[in-house]
Amino acid sequence: MANISDILEDVRANTNGHENGNEVDSNYILIDIGANLTNKKFSRDVDAVVQRAKESGVQKIMVTGTNILVSKEALRLTRLFPDTLFSTAGIHPHDAKTFDETSESELESLLANPECVAVGECGLDFNRNFSPPETQLEVFEKQVALACRLRKPLFLHERDAHDEMMVVLKKYESSLPPAVLHCFTGNIAQAKAYLDLGLYIGITGYVWKDKTEDGVRKMLTDNIVPLDRLLVETDAPFMYPNTRSAKLPTDVKQVITQRSTTFLNRYCTFQRNEPCSLPCTVELISAFMGKSPEDVALATTYNALKLFGLSS
Repeated sequence: MANISDILEDVRANTNGHENGNEVDSNYILIDIGANLTNKKFSRDVDAVVQRAKESGVQKIMVTGTNILVSKEALRLTRLFPDTLFSTAGIHPHDAKTFDETSESELESLLANPECVAVGECGLDFNRNFSPPETQLEVFEKQVALACRLRKPLFLHERDAHDEMMVVLKKYESSLPPAVLHCFTGNIAQAKAYLDLGLYIGITGYVWKDKTEDGVRKMLTDNIVPLDRLLVETDAPFMYPNTRSAKLPTDVKQVITQRSTTFLNRYCTFQRNEPCSLPCTVELISAFMGKSPEDVALATTYNALKLFGLSS
């Protein structure tokens, strides 16, 4: 497989925006760091979903593992689409109650495969508490310790549990591997705390509907997250980026290209988002940041390659 510099050269060569009327039709090369392609909504046409993603510019996709069975299925998918799909292996906080005496060894076995590039999705979710909070904390800490021991990146989930997550991460700060707070929906203070710990921030199509005073939009507008710590993801089939929403400012909508919306409108819905929607999310992010979509695409692709070793 090509190294990072070779892939980035391809990125630069293929991000030549050209005028099309009043619109710039851009062709990006992107990496979706989080898509739930094991979800039953993709069971009948995952081949077509991956092909559409590549046609839209999404050249690599990380398939999220959320429990042992899903992590095994995610790894199986990587074998069907080598060098395009990669996987993670972990136990989501919702599934923390399923953790047993064999779980850690099974995760370690999965993580020994080169296609499995991160520990996760793991973390804390005190919003719904599908698993008891004390169980979530215990299982999360075990996975952080595993990532530290294996030197594998962490793919983190946090909802309504920022303070508790910080306690665990700080406990392992001296040996913490690279990590991303996936699908960030928190506030600026929380983002700064994660950044201070060295984490990357993953942004999804959620940005279209955030209107909190100090949330994701404000974080992007104020450039709280530097480009070298930003990652992009669809979290498909969730987090559909509704580019037609009245909640989006007119100047933001004007950045969305016809090419990107063609994939979004033809193949994606609120019920089933796909990785091919990622160009729209990148354009939304770039508009709020006041940067070009090409710069956001280039930076986030480089970050994903570097963080997860996708080119090695």
